[in-house]
Amino acid sequence: MGPATRGALRHVLSHLLTPLLMCVGMGLAYLGAFAQPTPHELPVAVVESGPGAGTLARGIADKAGDRLAVRTVADRDEAVRALRRRDVSGAYIPDRHAPELLVASAGSDTTAMAVQKVFTPVAARTGAPLKVTDVAPPAEGDPTGQGIFFLLVAVSIGSYASVAVLGAAGGALPMRLRAALAVATSFVVGLIGAALAGPVFHLVDHGLWGLWGMAWAYSAGILLVGVGLHTFLKRWTTLGMMVLFVMLNFTSAGGVYRPELQNGFFAGLHSFWNGAGFVEGTRSLVYFDGTGLGRHVATLALWLVLGAAVTAVAWIAEARRARPAAGTGPAAEEEMEETVGV
Repeated sequence: MGPATRGALRHVLSHLLTPLLMCVGMGLAYLGAFAQPTPHELPVAVVESGPGAGTLARGIADKAGDRLAVRTVADRDEAVRALRRRDVSGAYIPDRHAPELLVASAGSDTTAMAVQKVFTPVAARTGAPLKVTDVAPPAEGDPTGQGIFFLLVAVSIGSYASVAVLGAAGGALPMRLRAALAVATSFVVGLIGAALAGPVFHLVDHGLWGLWGMAWAYSAGILLVGVGLHTFLKRWTTLGMMVLFVMLNFTSAGGVYRPELQNGFFAGLHSFWNGAGFVEGTRSLVYFDGTGLGRHVATLALWLVLGAAVTAVAWIAEARRARPAAGTGPAAEEEMEETVGV
């Protein structure tokens, strides 16, 4: 093997490290988040429809342990309000002849199924079939309620793939222009997301402009973080973006399983990660009368501020180095192809 071949082989092997690390990371993240969904402090309610409701609630709580957080509510109307406020994930109305379970599947279809699995054997003890009533069903175009999550995936890919172009092919441009292009690109990505959610697939039937605003903020945060990180990470930006906005983001967004069905790590990420802000914010806007919307918008805004801060630090670092920006030569093009290809 000649020197040229050995050099080419080392070059290829060094670049194979990135996809191999992605393979390990994706396996750990997705299997860690989704392989064994188990309820943990899943909030449910029992309606006090008779003198035995309190005893039933205590019995369910004692048997479930820390898997359920059981409370009682005064009547069916209060149970519906609790579901629409997202205080509980299900409410059981005991009745010897017609037991009923209230759910809100627009909040999470998998959570609604988990609640149904909990109360079906409870109702079976009465000898009567369990009636399941969905007080907040998803739109007709999104019967499983998971379309919002797949919309998140599309918007995310459009965002972090654009980082490759702005960071590598746009390396000769000054940072202020790259940042402006990032904001403009996120505007377009948000419009694409809104078009997919509305007229194309009818995932939502109202609140489309609000969805676009959240998609823009979400995309802009990713793009600005990525453009800033590229100054420091170069070709390792691919791996960094995948960790931040795929491995940790998709798994904690609540689109497949909400935090009550995940382990503590991913449940904790759900409280402040940007994907969760977009998914839960869209659900709040479209299905739950804006309940909790301010908190989710604040999450997206904080990530946008973080992105602006990372870009500003990179701008300062580039100015201090006072070196010519990387051109669009073979190295930059190779980096761009590697990043977009993933």
